[in-house]
Amino acid sequence: MASSVAEKLAGVRVADGDGWASVAPNLRKNLVVLSSEEIELAKMLLHEGQKHLFDHWPEPGVDDGRKKSFFDQVARLNSSYPGGLVSYIQNAKRLLADSKAGKNPYDGFTPSVPSGEVLKFGDDHFIMLEEVGVREARKAAFVLVAGGLGERLGYKGIKLSLPVETTTGRCFIQHYIESILTLQEASSRQAQGQCKAEIPLVIMTSDDTHSSTVDLLESNNYFGMKSTQVTLLKQEKVACLDDNDARLALDPNDKYKIQTKPHGHGDVHALLYSSGILDVWRTAGIKWVLFFQDTNGLLFKAIPASLGVSATKGYHVNSLAVPRKAKEAIGGITKLTHTDGRSMVINVEYNQLDPLLRATGHPDGDVNCDTGFSPFPGNINQLILELEPYFEELSKTRGAISEFVNPKYKDSTKTSFKSSTRLECMMQDYPKTLSPSARVGFTVMDTWLAYSPVKNNPEDAAKVPKGNPYHSATSGEMAIYRANSLILKKAGAQMADPITDVFNGQEVEVWPRITWSPKWALTFSDVKRKVEAGCSVSQISTLVINGQNVFLDSLSLDGTLIVNAIDEAEVKVTGSVQNKGWVLEHIDYKDTSIPEKTRIRGFGIQKIEQLELSYTEPGNFCFKS
Repeated sequence: MASSVAEKLAGVRVADGDGWASVAPNLRKNLVVLSSEEIELAKMLLHEGQKHLFDHWPEPGVDDGRKKSFFDQVARLNSSYPGGLVSYIQNAKRLLADSKAGKNPYDGFTPSVPSGEVLKFGDDHFIMLEEVGVREARKAAFVLVAGGLGERLGYKGIKLSLPVETTTGRCFIQHYIESILTLQEASSRQAQGQCKAEIPLVIMTSDDTHSSTVDLLESNNYFGMKSTQVTLLKQEKVACLDDNDARLALDPNDKYKIQTKPHGHGDVHALLYSSGILDVWRTAGIKWVLFFQDTNGLLFKAIPASLGVSATKGYHVNSLAVPRKAKEAIGGITKLTHTDGRSMVINVEYNQLDPLLRATGHPDGDVNCDTGFSPFPGNINQLILELEPYFEELSKTRGAISEFVNPKYKDSTKTSFKSSTRLECMMQDYPKTLSPSARVGFTVMDTWLAYSPVKNNPEDAAKVPKGNPYHSATSGEMAIYRANSLILKKAGAQMADPITDVFNGQEVEVWPRITWSPKWALTFSDVKRKVEAGCSVSQISTLVINGQNVFLDSLSLDGTLIVNAIDEAEVKVTGSVQNKGWVLEHIDYKDTSIPEKTRIRGFGIQKIEQLELSYTEPGNFCFKS
């Protein structure tokens, strides 16, 4: 035994040449209980200045199982980060030093407006791009980042299980999957005889969301998608940092555990690379990878045209964007050119864009141009990447994304933190490593069509200054009705003007509650083809369409109408439908007897009266009231 211990001791020396004097004495006593792999990890930690992790270790025989579990965690942290813990700690030291010194990450860069495509909903160009996007969809893969819980929303479950809107109760993941399946079917029809596409979906989860996401999918038979089309990749958390020397923080509740926190959705790139999925996709002929986040119910209204832009422009990276008011709290898509000639097109956070402009010859900073908006479009964190150049880049970087650190200092000396911090990364920072020759652009859509995320709880949303977006469950649902109403109006239907109401302290526009399944209308052309002249909808109305071949012809709706039809049934609905309908009822957010998913909206639906039409047999049908 003595010889074995001596051999282990001989291997555990620190690089400073002090021999055993600088070896953690409590660790040295415990070498007898460690494996050779665990000792190698210990050597790595000591070399990186992490001796404090072992200061509390008792004699061998005490807590030996917990000591080994400590190294199990270290091994996971080491394997899940590109370059391992050595790279993580060294990156942390560099970024913490920059933070303490107040270093400007954009020093030497001059901002300018990059090239991109600004679309007008419903015009001929938009319709053409939607057609191209649907055709390209059979060569696309979707990646959904869903690692966060809904706690910020005031919801204890996973955000994917929240209803997009309460009229139908369809949850976010169901809406996303049904939208992808509709794209899949439409794209296959355009392929005319080629083998039918199966569009893959990857969902990035975390320890917080993984099991609940699996349960949600399995209990609902993947909402109609083949289970083989869906891959879940679980991101690991990263180690927390205690100080400017990047000493890893021990969990305050467990001295044999390193405290960890989420690293950010930028991990999705490393996971895709390490999983081997990108190779599988290349072999299968996939050309596009579309990244999106978990609670933007409008997104798929923008996907076909945006994918069409990527295809026609040949973009390697296409960032979806919306018009942005100057100084609005949303990042701006910006071209940055360095004095050394380097350039990149990336998202610059709003609190960095204005001072950057002022420091580079724009004395007024971020201001609106003659369009009434900032020339720097607002980033909505939805990306379309061309797979081949993406794979080539990740082959060099292994998916590592430019990181940042945001410590909360106790005072102006910046010598200690209020609480532990960690490195973070964002998926939209992927273009930072690209060469200037990379084709990076953007696609701007109307906000009402493309962007209304659900992320703020009612109390925080109610504090948002008037005129700024609430980004709450209340505003997210109302945005669905608004978009659908405006699309029908653009297609020729007469839509009643909205009224304003206040729910959970948020003043919102209330449009007719119109919703349809993705298979009824994926593109504007679909809507125009299925809505004939003479249709009108009153403000109190609710319209639900579940069916592929439902046509509205001179329909006058004043109440609630639900139409359900199988794909093989072609249904024309005409005439006047009038009833007492469904009414929105105000709900007190603090009333805990009401389910969270309803309380966070501030309203429920009282279903007084409706007309429901169901067609379960193939054939042609006409309903006339």
